[in-house]
Formats: sequence, structure tokens, C-alpha cells
Amino acid sequence: MGEYNKDGNNIGKIRIADDVVASIAGIAAIEVKGVSKLTGNISKELVGKLGKRNLANGVKIMIAEGGVNVDISLELEYGNNIKKVSEEVQSKVKQSIENMTGLTVNVVNVVVSGIKLEKN
Repeated sequence: MGEYNKDGNNIGKIRIADDVVASIAGIAAIEVKGVSKLTGNISKELVGKLGKRNLANGVKIMIAEGGVNVDISLELEYGNNIKKVSEEVQSKVKQSIENMTGLTVNVVNVVVSGIKLEKN
């Protein structure tokens, strides 16, 4: 569990588990149009059944100087622009983590590990 402190907070420490940050990243990524699933095998269909739990699969969080580094591995739906979808994932993951936790996101690395083909 990482310890994240905001300067000027004299009330006490705030600790956010790495899995919480990873889950935020996973939820943000899976909501981007064109993303089929995280490589941790959580598909959009399973998200509803699981109540958006276990979305840390396929996401690695590293505490770095001055913020958080995120590595996320995805499968995209065939026919989507890989660069465009990946950039949208980067933006949405960064924004979601920063808005929900107040942490600074240094980098969001996206690995496209597969393409989902439509069944005929």
C-alpha cells in the first residue's frame, strides 16, 4: 500500500491502496469506446456482473517520485483506430485517477495486447 500525502494537510495521513488506484484505472479504461477488455480477462459483459470489481487485472501501478506511473494492457475491438483509442485511454485514466484521488499521474503506458474480432 502506497502512502500519498498532500502538502498542507496537518490533520493526518491519507493512504490509498495500490489496488484502489489500479481499479480506478481499469474502470476508466474499460469505459472507453473501442476497448474490449483488460488483458486480465475482464470484459465489458463481466463488468456489470461483477459490479466493476476486480478491475485491477491488467493494470500495474508504481509509485514514483512526484506521482504515479500506470501500465495498462488492453484488447481492442477490431476496426477501431489503435492510436486514437489508446490516447483516449491514457487521457481518461489520468483524469480519473487525479480527480478521484488527488494524486499526480506521471505517465500512463498502454499496451495493446490483442484485437477482438467480431463473430459472424
